[in-house]
Amino acid sequence: MYAIVEAGGLQYRVATGDVIRVPMHVAEPGASYQIERVLMVGDGESSKIGRPLVEGAKVEATVLDMGRDKKVLVFKKKRRTKYRKMRGHRQDFTDLKIGKIIVS
Repeated sequence: MYAIVEAGGLQYRVATGDVIRVPMHVAEPGASYQIERVLMVGDGESSKIGRPLVEGAKVEATVLDMGRDKKVLVFKKKRRTKYRKMRGHRQDFTDLKIGKIIVS
C-alpha cells in the first residue's frame, strides 16, 4: 500500500518503512508524527483519490533526525559589467520514517 501526502508544500509518495526528508517540522527525535494531508491512497489494484484530500486517511510516522542540509550556492553574473553576487542557503529538514497508512 502506498500514499501520496503533502508535507511542507511538497508532495511525496510513501509506503510503509520509507524514510523521507521534509522541510523543518518542530518535533523531538523519536516522537510520533501524523501527516493528515493525504491526497491519494493506492494498493496496486485500486486507488482512492481525494478531492482534494482522502476522507479519514492519515499516515503515521516517527521523527528520526533534524538538522540542516548541505549549502546550496546561488551565483549571479552579468558579463562585461563587473556584476557578480554569491549567496548561500542551508535548508532545515526533518527525517521521517513512515510507520503505517491508515484509511477508514
